[in-house]
Formats: sequence, structure tokens, C-alpha cells
Amino acid sequence: MESRSEKIIIVGPAYPYRGGISAFSDRLAAEFASRGADVRLVTFTLQYPSFLFPGKTQYSEGPAPEGLQISRMLNSCNPFNWIRTGLRLRKMKADKIIFAFWMPFMAPAMGTVARIARKSGARCIGLVHNLIPHEHKPGDKFFSRFFCNSVDAFVTMSESVLGDIRSFVPQKPSVMCPHPLYDHFGALVPREEALARLGLDADKRYLLFFGLIRDYKGLDWLLEAFADQRFSQFPDLKLIVAGEFYSNPEKYSEAIEALGDRVVMRPEYIPDDMVRYYFCAADLVVQPYKTATQSGITQIAYHFDKPMLVTRVGGLPEIVPDGVAGYVAEPSVPAIADALVRFASQRPDFSTGIASQKQKYSWGKMVDAIARV
Repeated sequence: MESRSEKIIIVGPAYPYRGGISAFSDRLAAEFASRGADVRLVTFTLQYPSFLFPGKTQYSEGPAPEGLQISRMLNSCNPFNWIRTGLRLRKMKADKIIFAFWMPFMAPAMGTVARIARKSGARCIGLVHNLIPHEHKPGDKFFSRFFCNSVDAFVTMSESVLGDIRSFVPQKPSVMCPHPLYDHFGALVPREEALARLGLDADKRYLLFFGLIRDYKGLDWLLEAFADQRFSQFPDLKLIVAGEFYSNPEKYSEAIEALGDRVVMRPEYIPDDMVRYYFCAADLVVQPYKTATQSGITQIAYHFDKPMLVTRVGGLPEIVPDGVAGYVAEPSVPAIADALVRFASQRPDFSTGIASQKQKYSWGKMVDAIARV
């Protein structure tokens, strides 16, 4: 008798929503499908109310990923919808339901759906990108605990998030598997081609700050560090800031103006088909975060063979070993400036270390981790 394919449902952001977690869900579904699983993505009819969303749009402008079953079903704000969605998932009789969880705001919806759907016998797994937000709000722990009590097991992508999970539900199975490479942005292109596509001077070297600009990501620290007088020795070094502001841009404007043409501003959401040009143009990817769990930016950088500077927060030092794939700096302006000066003056070659490290971050290992819990 022919064996039945494992039935997997992934609940969370997915196309047509944009962003790193949506891309993660789509890529994870493709990996399950490549192994013969019957996989479906269940995403939102309403993800955020417009008044809570700081960006210009929640939606992708690109085409839908090929070969994936995606159903828009869940309304994050409607309790009646949570019940209906839970009942619909229960009827699907999945073997596993994976909840891509990243903020307490989603806990009531996802937790309610899980409590209803698991009555079919499905194993409900929290794939937790972040449990406690970087920017804390009242009620965060209450809602996160509600979600933790609603599912059977957990997979995290950093030891810090794993510790948060175990502080809430120490008795439940939980494992850590590093964030896989974001390998869906296309192949590497020559540096000269990338710079030409972006309209940048090929005679300069470039630091890259990439992604949504939020206060915890430390752009203010980076701008202050880049204003260090020692950088007058390196007139060929520029900073690219590429990403949409999710915090007040005025708090950065004075520092940006003071740096003048040393900063290349691209304050917009970068579509998927342009991501590779920014990374292939960069000499160093800088993540001066004030707090962190893990970051998809590191996994884009690894895919494009780029060294990184990260701060010693959350799981970032686990992913970017100091002196191997880049630099780990203490989370302070002077430490960030010191590391950038070392990079500018020494021009080290991290290619061997990057090549060895990136082998750890496969999507197959993530699927295996989900199978273990």
C-alpha cells in the first residue's frame, strides 16, 4: 500500500504579505513540498489594522511564489474568525500545524486557532521568530504565555528565544535550529554590475545597513560611529542605508545631514528583485542592533558571501563568529566605530570563514528540527 504524504499546514505571514517572515514561510513550505509533503500555507485576510502598521503597504508587489497552496483565512482582530479558522483547520486533519509566531499581538488569534485545531490530533508547533518584542508593551508576557500554552512544541532560531520559551513552559519540547539562508533573492552578480544598477560610484567602498528601520536596530549608533574623526583617513568609504522607516525618520535626519554625501539614502522598501544588487555592491553588512534574537539579514549576507559586523546581542554572535565571518562588537558607539575602522584599514578577507559557516544554515536542517519536536 502506498504511504500517505505527511500533511503540513503553516499558519502565519505568507504571500501576498511582504517581509522577512512571509518570505521565510514561503521558503519553508517549498522545502516541505520538495520532500513530498502535502503542504498548505494559511495566511491573513487582515494581518495588521492600518492604524497599527507603520509602513506604506503590507503587500508584496511581486508575483506569487510558484507551486504553493496559499489560503487567506485568518483575521488577527476578529475572535469569531479565530473560531471559524480553527474549525476549518481541524477539518483538514493535518499531521502538523506550524504557527510562525513573532509578536504577542498575534497570540490571541494564533493561540485560539491552535487550541481548536489540535483537537483533530494535529501536533501544533510554534516556530518562534521572537517571543518577547524588542520594543516592550504592557501585556506582552501575558499574551506570549497564552500562545505558549496553546501549542505542543517549539522550534526557535536562537538560544535567547529558546530560553524565553523555557522560562514560560519548561515542560514542553523545544529545540533551536539556526535561521536558514535566504536563498530566494537570486544569484550573485558582479560588484560592478550591482553598483551600476544602483547608480553608485565603482571607485568607492560601501558599508550596508539594510532592512526596515526601527529604533532597536541601532541606525543612530551607526551614524554616530561613522562620524568618528578616524574615518577622515578613508574618504572612499560610504554608508548605504536601504530600507523603509518604521520609526520617526526625524531622529536620524541631523546625523545624516552632517555626514553629507558619505551616506547614500534609499529610504524605501527594497523589492525582492533588487535585494541582490545592494548586497553584491556592499563590502561589509553592518547590523548595529541594540537588542536582537536572530536576523534574516545575516542569512541574506551569507547567501551573497558578505562579511558582517554585528553587535553582541541576542543570537547574532552565534551566527557571525568574530574574526571568522566578520566582527562582533559590543553594543556601543565606540565599539562599533573601532570595528569599522579595523575593517577599513585592514581590508580583511573573510571568504574562507563565510564559506565554512554558511554550510550550517540549510532549509533541510530546519525541516529536520521541526520533525524532532
